[in-house]
Amino acid sequence: MKPIDVIVVGAGWAGLTAASHLASRGLSVTVLDKARGPGGRSSTRREGEFSFDHGAQYFTARSEAFRRRVEAWEAAGLVAQWQPRLRVFGPRPQAGDGAPVRRLVAIPGMNGLLRRFAEGLDCRYARRVDRIRFDGSWQLELEDGSRLESTAVLLTAPPQQAVAMLGTNHPLHARLDGVAMHPCWALMLGFDKPVQTDFDAAFVNRDGLAWVARNTSKPQRGSAESWVVHAGADWSGKRLESPPGTVAASMLDQLRQLDPAFSDEPVLQRAHRWRYALADLPMNSGCLLDGETRLAVAGDWCSGSRIEGAWSSGVAAARRLEALLQ
Repeated sequence: MKPIDVIVVGAGWAGLTAASHLASRGLSVTVLDKARGPGGRSSTRREGEFSFDHGAQYFTARSEAFRRRVEAWEAAGLVAQWQPRLRVFGPRPQAGDGAPVRRLVAIPGMNGLLRRFAEGLDCRYARRVDRIRFDGSWQLELEDGSRLESTAVLLTAPPQQAVAMLGTNHPLHARLDGVAMHPCWALMLGFDKPVQTDFDAAFVNRDGLAWVARNTSKPQRGSAESWVVHAGADWSGKRLESPPGTVAASMLDQLRQLDPAFSDEPVLQRAHRWRYALADLPMNSGCLLDGETRLAVAGDWCSGSRIEGAWSSGVAAARRLEALLQ
C-alpha cells in the first residue's frame, strides 16, 4: 500500500490544526491519539448531568492571524466570549498593558472546536504509539501490535513522550529533552445546588491552589453546578504520584479555606492529573523540524504556551511539512 503522506500523533490544538491544513492541500493525513476523542489538554469531561473543562479553561487572541480565525469561529457559533465575575486571592500580579482581556471558550465545551476540526479527517482514537523509526519512510508501531507507514510525521505529544517514541539517538533529542514540563492536578466538583459565591472564576496566588472556575458560568454549559479547580505547579509536582482520592480531598479542603460557601458536600468529586501541563521555559520557534527525515514536532511549548501558541505551532509545522512534500 502507498504510505500515508503525513501521520499526526496527537489530536489536540496543534495536531488537528496542522492536520486540517495539510488535508486541505490534498495530502493524505491520519491522526492518531491515545485518548477516546479529540481535545488533548482542551478536553471536556462529562459525567451524568455535569460537564467539566478540566484542562484549558479559556483562550485569548493576541496575534492578528489568530484574531481573524477567532472572528470566523465566533461568526459560525463555535466560539463565545466568557465574562465571569472574577476575583483574585492573594497578591495581585503586575498589571498588563491595561487592555481588557477577552476570554473565549469553545461551544459547548473546550473540545467543541477541535471536534469540528476532526470532522472529515481520518482520526483514529485509542491508538497509542509505542515507537517510530525512519528507514526511508516512517514506520510507526502501535501498542495494539499494528503498524503504519508514512512519508512524514508530525509529533504533538509532550516533549518527554516524543523522546520516548524517537529514542535517544535522534537529532532532535537534545532539544526535546531540554524542555521541562510542569504538572497540574485538576479537581472536578459537582453540586446539587448553586454555590453561593461572589465569583465565577478566581486566580489563587498562594501555595496550593492556582485557579477556581464555575464551569456552569461559561456559555452553553448547562445548568448543573460544576466547578473546576487547578492546583499550582509546585504543589502538583510534590504530589505527582499521590492517589487521586487523597489529592481531591486536600484540594477541596483548601477550596473551603478560600470560601466557606463550598462547605456543602459535592455529589461528584474527581481528580485528574495532567502530567505535562505547562512548559517551564517555552520556546518561540514555532516548531522543530528534521528536514532530512521529514519529521516535525509541535505544541504550545514550541510557541510561547497557551492555546494560541498551540494553534500557531500547528500552522508552522504544517507549512514546513507541506514545503518538504511538494
